[in-house]
Amino acid sequence: MIFNQFSRKQKLFIFLFGIFLTNAIIAEIIGVKIVSIEKSLGFSPLGLITPWGNTWDFNQTAGALNWPIVFITSDIINDYFGKKGVRFISYTTALFIAYSFLIIYLATLLVPADFWLQVNNSNNFDINNAFSRIFRQGLGIITGSLTAFLVSQMLDAMVFEKIKSRTGQKHIWLRATGSTLISQLIDSVLVIGIAFYFFGNWSLGQWMNVSFNNYLYKFIIAILFTPMLYLAHYLIELYLRPESD
Repeated sequence: MIFNQFSRKQKLFIFLFGIFLTNAIIAEIIGVKIVSIEKSLGFSPLGLITPWGNTWDFNQTAGALNWPIVFITSDIINDYFGKKGVRFISYTTALFIAYSFLIIYLATLLVPADFWLQVNNSNNFDINNAFSRIFRQGLGIITGSLTAFLVSQMLDAMVFEKIKSRTGQKHIWLRATGSTLISQLIDSVLVIGIAFYFFGNWSLGQWMNVSFNNYLYKFIIAILFTPMLYLAHYLIELYLRPESD
């Protein structure tokens, strides 16, 4: 098989790139939905009144659900393939995200089959309109997503490299968690700000609310995933060892 001609490190890169790409595209597609964390857990919204007069609830984008996996995978790729590897997957993934948005948009323009509308017309439900409203993301969301993705990825790689240059191979948690926490703050603020504040009709309070909640979730996940990061490095070293012997 052709795949057997690749080295273990090449196979590792393909596997990690697959995880990175899949989670990035999924997060971008589902990110248009804003979810209530309290209601999802069976509680009433927090309803905290902020000093600037708006209500603060734990609302965040659904895209935050698996977004930490993107940055964790990016850090692992940075460890084994360097900044050039991260730059390659970032630019390539951005192109695939743009391509995905284009194909999905074209799909919403296609005329639906009559029988498909009829069999899904319970309670006057317009499935074609629902399909278009869910999947057709506006220019603001696309611009915000791609801008935040590229800026945060480049920042993550830069901070990761600076920490690694000072600590060497030690302190995996410091370079991975430190770079992730800084880059995801920028990502959270940028994507919401561009998509829903500058291009949309959100208030400043709504922008800050959802951005902070997104970051808080990513912060917690980054900390909780630290043991998983060490496990991933351990398994990768075991996988690569036979080739280096």
